[in-house]
Amino acid sequence: MAQGYEVWGLVRGQANPRVRRVRELLGEVHLVRGDLLDQGSLISAVERVQPDEVYNLAAISYVPMSWQQAELTGEVTGLGVLRVLEAIRVCSGISASRSPGHAQIRFYQASSSEMFGKVRESPQTEQTPFHPRSPYGVAKAYGHHLTQNYRESYGMFAVSGILFNHESPRRGAEFVTRKVSLGVAKIKLGFERQLRLGNLGASRDWGFAGDYVRAMHLMLGMDQPSDYIVGTGVTHSVGDLVDLAFGVAGLDWRDHVVTDAAFIRPAEVDRLCANPAKAAEDRVRGAGHDDGRGRPGAVVGVRRARGGLVRLRRVVARARVPIT
Repeated sequence: MAQGYEVWGLVRGQANPRVRRVRELLGEVHLVRGDLLDQGSLISAVERVQPDEVYNLAAISYVPMSWQQAELTGEVTGLGVLRVLEAIRVCSGISASRSPGHAQIRFYQASSSEMFGKVRESPQTEQTPFHPRSPYGVAKAYGHHLTQNYRESYGMFAVSGILFNHESPRRGAEFVTRKVSLGVAKIKLGFERQLRLGNLGASRDWGFAGDYVRAMHLMLGMDQPSDYIVGTGVTHSVGDLVDLAFGVAGLDWRDHVVTDAAFIRPAEVDRLCANPAKAAEDRVRGAGHDDGRGRPGAVVGVRRARGGLVRLRRVVARARVPIT
């Protein structure tokens, strides 16, 4: 918004309890109703908003839940991408015989490092084959390939950012980073004595969500559409995180952490590490560099849920133009 954008967010349901919270935090964001399970509602939303850019950040994003709700994960995280792309295509009048014009809607898809799963090589690049190990990863791979397909079939400006783990204070309490930080605080304050976790040896490439969001915007400002790895190139284990968090509180994690089989994934992803060289070479700044404060820079990410579709429209005096 500081760059002159008018921002719209998609929300589902007539009594969505999150709407009030969104309005409190982001009062300048306009809301439009729609649902990734309903093609017609997405077409209506695109027709009403007339966006220049669409960012699809929506998903059933908590990986363990994707085994419990595999069908819903496929519908939202996978087929939801198809429905958004179709809404853009239909509203833009694009077909096999009619290509998009110069001022076409630009589409960003939030892909995931979970698509790599049982990795074939490390670090992972845009060319590393996918071997997803969860219904979430499988659904993300479907949406990723579909974005490529619409780009190649219809000439649409459609790109994917392959996001590695990205964190911020708004991260949900069910995710391991917040589970650890909140658990340490409760133990330190005497409210809890134990923190129950799964695989402490799992390693991830963690970055800052704000950097990732900046990169999303930059991707849609490129001259030509292309997919990019988004990560720091630095990997740490869950055990590293636990040791650091308890150390900050002056506690020994060995006195409090219990490994619980209930939190072990049916098919584990042991190690993920990004190679963001392509993004750095193409000057998608924020990808895979240190920002000078000891915090790795990275690219792309935001809060996900079924209402996570965000649309941006630049407000200009005389005409709408694509972002450059």
